[in-house]
Amino acid sequence: MGAGVRRVVRFLVSLAVLVVASFAMVHLIPGDPVRSSLGPAAPVELVEARRAALGLDRPLPEQLLTYVTGVLSGDFGTSFLTGEPVGEVIVIRLPNTLALALLATGLALLVAVPLGMWAAVRTENGRNRGTDLTFSAATGAAVAVPEFLYAIGLVAVLAIGLGWFPPAGMAGPGTYVLPVLALAVGPAAMIARVSRVETLRELGKDYMRLARAKRLPAARLHLRHLLPNTLTATLTVGGLLLSSLIAGGVLVEYVFAWPGLGLKIVESITQKDYPVAQGVILVYGAIVLVVNLAVDLVLGALDPTSAIKET
Repeated sequence: MGAGVRRVVRFLVSLAVLVVASFAMVHLIPGDPVRSSLGPAAPVELVEARRAALGLDRPLPEQLLTYVTGVLSGDFGTSFLTGEPVGEVIVIRLPNTLALALLATGLALLVAVPLGMWAAVRTENGRNRGTDLTFSAATGAAVAVPEFLYAIGLVAVLAIGLGWFPPAGMAGPGTYVLPVLALAVGPAAMIARVSRVETLRELGKDYMRLARAKRLPAARLHLRHLLPNTLTATLTVGGLLLSSLIAGGVLVEYVFAWPGLGLKIVESITQKDYPVAQGVILVYGAIVLVVNLAVDLVLGALDPTSAIKET
């Protein structure tokens, strides 16, 4: 069995586990989830009718089969509170979440790769210890701060303090700036550190010594010879960070009242609308698995030795 086939099989197994786990979510909640969502004062007849409408009064294996069949056909269930199909909620909200994650990843790569390469060239062979210490300290601190703290700080300074950007909502290009920045700072610092390490490794190789001996212009040396050979690990980390940004931007969306899946999952949990939370968690998990699979396959294509090592 080839490495690519094994990766796909692992993906399918993980996806199956994710579906079963998301199904179990509602059934592992203490008490009656329908009663919890409708409130203690709801009449027994209403609770029983809602349970029957949602199929929660049927045997557990039958519920699991119905749930899996529904997920495969795009039916994620129905909201306890509004009766709205969960799939429609996801279709409406998912593009807003993906927009933030993709913009943040693009911004992080655009800033981090040149920054990491610059730091590597400046500190090669132990030169410029001050630059080395400053870069390491700044990027280490940036990675350690959670995204929601960046969000709060950006709102306090740039939105409320200076009034440069709207503090919340999605109403035009200006409203993208703060949430994208909040999501991009940490990943940019992480990618910059990876880019620096990879650049330092490449700078010590024979082809770079030969290129320098030819006295090539710095721009050609770095962009044509150095950059392509440092991108494999950098893009791998960028792809993994994309999946983490999609799933990890929940609190950032909440801070900025961004109409994405992150805000919706917070609302559904606080309102005890478990089918919505269940569907959103399933979509988040599936996105993470798909992105990780894509990164694995691309890395296997770019670096065939990874398949040999796996074998």
